Amino acid sequence: MTIGVTTTPEPKSKPSGSIINDPQVRGIFYQVVTVAILVAVVYWIADNTIENLKRANIASGYGFLNGRAGFDVGQSLIAYTSDSTYGRALFVGFFNTLLVAVTGIITATIIGFIVGIGRLSHNWLIAKLSLAYVEVFRNIPPLLVIFFWYSGVLAVLPQPRESAALPFNIFLNNRGIAFPKPVFGDGSQYVFYAFVIAVIASFFMARHARKKQEATGQRFPLLWTVLGLLIGLPLLALLATGWPITFDIPVAGKFNLTGGSVIGPEFLSLFLALSFYTAAFIAEIVRAGIRGVSKGQSEAAHALGVRPGLTTRLVVVPQAMRIIIPPLTSQYLNLTKNSSLAIAIGYADLVAVGGTILNQTGQAIEVVTIWIIVYLSLSLTTSLLMNWFNARMALVER
Repeated sequence: MTIGVTTTPEPKSKPSGSIINDPQVRGIFYQVVTVAILVAVVYWIADNTIENLKRANIASGYGFLNGRAGFDVGQSLIAYTSDSTYGRALFVGFFNTLLVAVTGIITATIIGFIVGIGRLSHNWLIAKLSLAYVEVFRNIPPLLVIFFWYSGVLAVLPQPRESAALPFNIFLNNRGIAFPKPVFGDGSQYVFYAFVIAVIASFFMARHARKKQEATGQRFPLLWTVLGLLIGLPLLALLATGWPITFDIPVAGKFNLTGGSVIGPEFLSLFLALSFYTAAFIAEIVRAGIRGVSKGQSEAAHALGVRPGLTTRLVVVPQAMRIIIPPLTSQYLNLTKNSSLAIAIGYADLVAVGGTILNQTGQAIEVVTIWIIVYLSLSLTTSLLMNWFNARMALVER
């Protein structure tokens, strides 16, 4: 008879050795050294900068923003004169940058989707023209595209006294596009309220149409309903208030145009260049996204008798959007940052206005800091909106 004896194994002792050979200790040591080096570099840069500013007798701080600007701006979305402050001048540049970014993104998206779908067309001519467009604009630096529109297209247009007359009292010449300027009278605010109500109603109508289609499979005429709301409600408000909005129409004189509003060639060239340049990259993103959708989706739609156009719009593109949106965000950010090239043609964007302020005041660090903060804020806002939209378009798994 054998009696078993249970023995408790002794704990293994850690191998003896230098503490430097411990991976955990070594990792902490390297991190502490890295942080110390970064702090030392930042301190050295800050100390060197402060010392150089003292030698140049330049006062640091943002108090200069309250000083008189003393220069004019070619295009301004807000009231501005040479007697305005530097701070207001920077706001003018910011709004001009925002105008280029927003209008450029919208236009580039529309052109990019059209060209991207055109590249997949079964029509040989449309496919080759779309391919040529993409290859030409994608392989030219954006600055050259801006110069092309500014010096090669808009500069060769007729003189103001020989302006090309377009429909709706619009005139085109080498100084830009002149169009009727709206003049808002008493009661015009109700037209704006009607438009806001129409936008809100359209949003709820779109939600109702989507839920109805998911529940019954029936499509609601959403496009015509939204157009009716956006046009009909403000029009009814105009009629009810006695048409308080009039227009200052440009008139062709002997030497120039008088009246109306003018969009200068600087904005037009920058807007067209960035839109057409970015659209070439968006077209490739759209083409890749559509190619990423299984071919069986189109075949299934065709087997159900759905027309090719509806198949692309209702079956393929909605699924392709989940592939398109993430790289599309990068192109929107690129367009916003490329707007800083406006300084090459004299458009008063944030960089151009800030450069003038920098030359007059010598506040280089403050102006550059403002540039960084503004462009970083615009980029982060664009990313947040696109990430929200991407989350809305993502497939919800059960």
